[in-house]
Amino acid sequence: MSTETTTRDQNAQQAPETATPDVSGFVDLTQHEILALKTRFNLADAHTHQRQSDSQDKIVNSLPELWREAEEGLQSFYEKRFIEAFFRLHRQPGAAELNKTMLSYAASISTMVAAMFLKQRDMSVSLIEPCFDNLVDLLRNMQVEIKPINESELHDPDTIYDNLVRTVHTDALFLVDPNNPTGFSLLKDGRKGFEQVVRYCVDHGKLLLIDQCFASFALADRNVGRFDIYQLLESSGVSYMAIEDTGKTWPVQDAKCAMITASDDIHEAVYNLHTSVLLNVSPFVLNFLANYVEDSIEDEFASVRDVITANRALAKSMLDGEVLEYVEPAVNVSVAWFRIKPEGLTATRLQEKLLENEVYVLPGTYFYWNEPVKGERFIRLALAREPEMFDGAMRALREVLDRDEW
Repeated sequence: MSTETTTRDQNAQQAPETATPDVSGFVDLTQHEILALKTRFNLADAHTHQRQSDSQDKIVNSLPELWREAEEGLQSFYEKRFIEAFFRLHRQPGAAELNKTMLSYAASISTMVAAMFLKQRDMSVSLIEPCFDNLVDLLRNMQVEIKPINESELHDPDTIYDNLVRTVHTDALFLVDPNNPTGFSLLKDGRKGFEQVVRYCVDHGKLLLIDQCFASFALADRNVGRFDIYQLLESSGVSYMAIEDTGKTWPVQDAKCAMITASDDIHEAVYNLHTSVLLNVSPFVLNFLANYVEDSIEDEFASVRDVITANRALAKSMLDGEVLEYVEPAVNVSVAWFRIKPEGLTATRLQEKLLENEVYVLPGTYFYWNEPVKGERFIRLALAREPEMFDGAMRALREVLDRDEW
């Protein structure tokens, strides 16, 4: 092969695609996020893409040492240390003592185990809407019957119990708290909202499932915080599965760990399903992540909070206006939810226009999994990005909003 040919091939591989990709055939948000990884301004996935803080850089520099430590130690040691540190950071003192948290390498795996449990017992489930659509897909792929419950039914703690009695006609209730994409959380009312949900589930014999993968942002939000939810769950006698995750919190290039904790009455059955899926999470990953957890304990979540706070403020100041309206969250999670104001403009059309300018956002249609038309009024932006890149994305997005007639 000639040098000229080699150079031409290399240039072709490096040249950006000029044609706007056709996304009309995509069936879920993950397919959008995969394409967004190839886009200049990726504001699609909620994974962490910002750079390391100074103290996190030290962890990265110690990777060879952490690797050798993991080679020498017992799996059980790294599991126990990680779980203890994680729940200490999350101010859940009783959770680690329960000694029944199961680890997996992704929240989707933990959710799949929960879906397998529902299918095994032929249980139907009411799932919050809006929410990230892979929860819906995992349940549907397991052929679990799903009914929607609108997030608004949970907004007022004084009406939660009656609203659940009126709207939930399934065997289980599946909540996401804090919710993705809206940032809504029962934590805005301290214990009260959660107490009403748990009381309802106990009184009516419902299994409670809670996805808490964005809970770290409640800790990072000084106006919210987090009480000992596991103490409430355990003392109430409710049947429950609680899912937690590290994947949305730290910039660890998707070296993550998810957790599922189940109440005693169903723990053995959940454990048997869990072991049918996987053996363990890498001890190196657990060793690595434990250091990030301890770092956030030390800096009180500054490395997580500061980037999100700065990017949120920039997005709000640059985008909130005639076309987009910023939706204030209960918890400042790592995504921003914007309402589209012009009646004739849809999320699908706006996403297409932005993609023509190398900005990738997610349309609300997929989050409103039961009524996608409602989602045409919203878009979601990821905030866990390097500030310099995010600034460029906001300028490009603003340019589209100003240039086009809506």
